[in-house]
Amino acid sequence: MDRRAFLRNTTQLGMLLRFAPLTTFAQTTQNYRKWMVIDALCSVNTEDTIVKPEILKQAQQSGVTAIHWTISAPSFDDTVENISFVERMVENDPAHWTIVRRQSDFDRAKQERKIGILMGFQHPDPMGPDLKRLGTFRDLGVRVMQLTYNNRSLFGDGCLEPANAGLSKLGRAASAKMNELGIVVDLSHSGQRTTAEGIETSKKPVLITHSGCNAIHQHPRNKDDHELKALSDRGGVVGIYFMPYLVASPSLPTREHALAHLDHALKVAGTDHVGIGSDGVIDTFPDTPEQRQRLADDMENRRKLGIAAPEEDRPPYSPDLNTPDRMQIIAAGLEKRGYSEEVVEKVMGKNFYRALGEIWG
Repeated sequence: MDRRAFLRNTTQLGMLLRFAPLTTFAQTTQNYRKWMVIDALCSVNTEDTIVKPEILKQAQQSGVTAIHWTISAPSFDDTVENISFVERMVENDPAHWTIVRRQSDFDRAKQERKIGILMGFQHPDPMGPDLKRLGTFRDLGVRVMQLTYNNRSLFGDGCLEPANAGLSKLGRAASAKMNELGIVVDLSHSGQRTTAEGIETSKKPVLITHSGCNAIHQHPRNKDDHELKALSDRGGVVGIYFMPYLVASPSLPTREHALAHLDHALKVAGTDHVGIGSDGVIDTFPDTPEQRQRLADDMENRRKLGIAAPEEDRPPYSPDLNTPDRMQIIAAGLEKRGYSEEVVEKVMGKNFYRALGEIWG
């Protein structure tokens, strides 16, 4: 997409944000604030280890108990620096943030009204071929790791690789070592064979922290029904994202698109195996000319690097879910579709809480 088309889409986005109706929760369960709410892929919109008060206020408004935050970078050193960034952020404000390393840390975060940060990798590049680094990164707090990003890694093929070659020998060895150490095998960006073999190879449940359903919208980043069923049969959980890939370009995704994917995943995988991995921020994406330009530059850079997915031509979020209340909006939407409070609570985080406990031990 050229810059003119990008600006046209972001202008449309601005109009949606400006005229979006005020959110009400008349239908949503009153117990939302009591639930374990986990966003299985999310970050904080900050470039400083001291989070601005307005961002912190929105994070607290969200009612989210914990987020899975990507800290991987192309190099080992940069990844360690990202881990250091999160650690310093928590150290600077321990009254509001905490690191999640074990299941009980979710409970502690909830009890103490803090937001837990679970550190994870979206790609294994910082590992290189040295599986000893799995132990190193685990000791530094990493508890979730994808075997691939969109392209081929040393561990297997990503969802954009035409060869669809599946797991490598090193990838199988990595999966076994991750099982041993208690690191989650995440197959969100994996190709079809890598996904199937990743589920089959792992002795513990695996996760797809952020994806969608191909039955609703066909896209390399989304998963087929048989993949969702295989995942659930082995105890895993899929997190539905709020990314543009919920709907065909040039449409912008809405809460109804997210709910359609969630509804389908619940029917295929079952109510114990679906959650949310928004792939967004806990606060809001600012809608400013500067931010639009940054998004345009980022998309152009991703295309040059060969990691951009098809239809990556829109802002990476749903306009009417660009609010700290996004999880509660989805909870209300699921309830309106007839799901019980018990099921909605599972989707909000109880399913990921259960699976992460089983994987970590």
